[in-house]
Amino acid sequence: MKKKLVVVTGGSGFIAIHIILQLLEQGYAVRTTVRSQAKENVIKEMLINGGITDFSDLSFSIADLTSDKNWTETMNGATYAIHVASPTPKLNFKNESEMIRPAVDGVLRVLKAARDEGVKRVVLTSAYGAIFAGHKNRTTPYTEKDWSNLDAKNIHPYQKSKTMSEMAAWDFIKKEGKGLEFATVNPVGVMGPVLSAKYSHSNIQIQEMLEGKIKALPNVDSGYVDVRDVASLHILAMTSPKANGERFLATTGETLSMMDVANILREAFPDRADKLPKKTVPNVVIKAAAIFDPKLRMIASIVGKYAGTSNEKAKSILNWYPRSAKTAIIATAQSMIDLGIVE
Repeated sequence: MKKKLVVVTGGSGFIAIHIILQLLEQGYAVRTTVRSQAKENVIKEMLINGGITDFSDLSFSIADLTSDKNWTETMNGATYAIHVASPTPKLNFKNESEMIRPAVDGVLRVLKAARDEGVKRVVLTSAYGAIFAGHKNRTTPYTEKDWSNLDAKNIHPYQKSKTMSEMAAWDFIKKEGKGLEFATVNPVGVMGPVLSAKYSHSNIQIQEMLEGKIKALPNVDSGYVDVRDVASLHILAMTSPKANGERFLATTGETLSMMDVANILREAFPDRADKLPKKTVPNVVIKAAAIFDPKLRMIASIVGKYAGTSNEKAKSILNWYPRSAKTAIIATAQSMIDLGIVE
């Protein structure tokens, strides 16, 4: 029997590599997109570190979200597609459309090609950023019913790009999907095992904390979730009949401050305790600094903000039970130490 083929976009990414790993373990064939052939070896190295030794069910396709080239061929013969790739956020953008346009255009390219090639269902990796931004005085957990408020004053262009690309996707499905099934997964802060030292990783804050590079922490609360659970949720959203037409918040439902994260690391890695930050930076200081430093603007837009989330929907519809935030945070740090990423 021929194995079902799943297209996973942006295979070298942190979430994507764990999805590919689990799909191969579960007996699917995977075709993943890369922007250049150079990424193929990085992907194989990460999969080997994750325990995969046989690559006969893995193939590569060179495709870029900013061009129509090769998307038809990429989707040809696939039963499912998981669209994880996202244009990298620019820190020094001249106007916000530089971030928003590629994200919206990219998702529409993928959906059109999937629809035209007869793919059954697409799962989009959206973000918590499409849910929480721009809400004032919130006191109840965010759920899949919430959408970021695009009219709010200081919503960061990255959150806007995530919101607008997901909205564009739902709109496309409704008006032009022609029966293409669709679901989204919206992860909070993603932690968990890193699979390669060569690959820059979104959890740089853990590395910097362990190396003693961060002396004080902003007052930012966040939900956290393990990348292995984010990957399993994507596969459940891909296969479950009940998931079609639904969004799923990937969160443990816990809310941790950055100081909580530092304290978890302090307890788990006592030999590094003295390197870990013990102080917090007042909100006003961060907001003032962000006026001059674009890198701080995203943090400044979320300091002191409520960040409660609920995972009731994924639990009740898909029987998805993630490991704890603490487990995920320790796994991130341990993998970085094991791979020699942390100095």
